Amino acid sequence: MRKIKFLLKAIIHMDYKNMFKVAKKVSKKAKKPFIVIFIDIIYCGFKYQAGYYDYQEFEFYLLNKEQRKTYLTRGINNSLVNKYNNKEYWYILQDKIEFNKRFNKYLKRDWLDLRESSLEDFIKFCSNKEYIIAKELDNCGGKGIDKIKVDKNIKEIYDKLKDNKQYLVEELIVQNSKVSKLYSGSVNTLRLFTFFDGKETYVINTIFKIGNNGFVDNFSSGGMYTFVDNKGKIIVPAIDQDDNKIEIHPTTKEKILGFEIPNYDKACDMVKEAAKLIPEVQYIGWDVSILENDVCLVEGNEFPGVFQIKPSFDNKKDHVGLIPEYKKYMDF
Repeated sequence: MRKIKFLLKAIIHMDYKNMFKVAKKVSKKAKKPFIVIFIDIIYCGFKYQAGYYDYQEFEFYLLNKEQRKTYLTRGINNSLVNKYNNKEYWYILQDKIEFNKRFNKYLKRDWLDLRESSLEDFIKFCSNKEYIIAKELDNCGGKGIDKIKVDKNIKEIYDKLKDNKQYLVEELIVQNSKVSKLYSGSVNTLRLFTFFDGKETYVINTIFKIGNNGFVDNFSSGGMYTFVDNKGKIIVPAIDQDDNKIEIHPTTKEKILGFEIPNYDKACDMVKEAAKLIPEVQYIGWDVSILENDVCLVEGNEFPGVFQIKPSFDNKKDHVGLIPEYKKYMDF
């Protein structure tokens, strides 16, 4: 029934103009007739709950029937979120101040709620800082976040932030020097996907997000991402929104493929512990910053998103998606 509801909703709200655009793009890339690709996109929507972006992003046109069965699509991922994440507790992850309150132990930086703080409080907070980070409370994808230089016009900054409803201000995160060398324009973060079964927490997938000519590392804001193995090593080239395969960072010329994430084990241990503080939301995507000798939480996501290695990026010929790994811990 849930699958049928998802499909009906998808059909009703489908952006058909964009669907045709994606089908044409895939047809050209796959060197197959448009009508063949278009029919296959529709088939995969019904068979695998794969939207046309899933079809494009996970290169379903390169996969056979058995391989397609292993790929986690957005439709299947949505059903996992609905099954394991109690909606009554989503606000803890959605509201950035609620998140900071619940997981303050793991933030390892100062922060202030401007709704409850006077100008004097703000002045005190800024007194030893050159920059601060200002955030809207319920935005995502790197939107509503600004890096503010602290100057003499403190009252002007304070008033502007309140007018913009950027009520959360935080101390600037100083990331690990090796990570900064890779790209220093943003705080580059791990996205660690965890599942808490009521007793133990498991890290079931890891990506690394890297900025690119921008202040944030989010994919939707111009950044890129790549995949990390269980030892903290980047195992495939990064990808950006234009589907570019990136082994060398275009700005810093640093090698991405093979880069070893410092303090990776600490990051895994931290999110395993943090997940137990919100047992009602069992399946979470945590954003973690790498410090010089430590790690800290940035945010958590009740909709962790779907990230899988593209078949064309994977040297293995079997092309297995996330579902077999997820099925070790979750019931589908």
